[in-house]
Amino acid sequence: MSNYRKALVAAAIGALALTPLAACSSNDSNASSNVSAAAATQPEPVAQVDNLTGVSTAVALDSGFTGALTTLGLTPGVVGTAALADGSVSFPITGGNVKYWEPGTVDPYVQGEIMHDGSGLSLAAPGTVVELTDFAIDPGTSLLTGDVSVNGAPAAADAVLFDLNGRTLKPLQTGPNDTAILQGTEVKISEDAAGLLNETFKTDAVKPGLLVGIATITIATK
Repeated sequence: MSNYRKALVAAAIGALALTPLAACSSNDSNASSNVSAAAATQPEPVAQVDNLTGVSTAVALDSGFTGALTTLGLTPGVVGTAALADGSVSFPITGGNVKYWEPGTVDPYVQGEIMHDGSGLSLAAPGTVVELTDFAIDPGTSLLTGDVSVNGAPAAADAVLFDLNGRTLKPLQTGPNDTAILQGTEVKISEDAAGLLNETFKTDAVKPGLLVGIATITIATK
């Protein structure tokens, strides 16, 4: 092969080798630009706590819920560090994280996980006690999960116990002692919880969607 032809072949091979590299470089650049553009359109949260250490989630119990318990012959109580007073039940926050954006800028505008280990709600009838404990709130999915036991024996773990209606949530408020307050979310009995309670207490009176009460979440910001 002449030196001229060898030079042409070498040039062609070089061009073929460089073409895919150039294409990859172009695609990577475009992908990076797209990611950067998406990040640029994401607004900064108004409030953010990466490591929650307190304070509590309180639920002002609805009269329809307490009336249903009375009709069923069930007595509400608390487990562990929870407290029940003046028609409200509260559960200390033990961990998690939360971000809050200006409503309408991000969907969902409250995201994170709020943990309540070591506390819970009990429902008692003669000979039967159901305990709902270790609640975890996921504002992004509007679900509250937890563990269930019947007369001390585990019945379910990480079950969806309550559905949360965040459409009734009020704007973020600033509280005393470096706290922030999220108030107004409706807490409702989930389909899973209704089925479990009906089966345990031998009734069909517990309906999914029954309003339990209105939640007030108070978090420590420092």
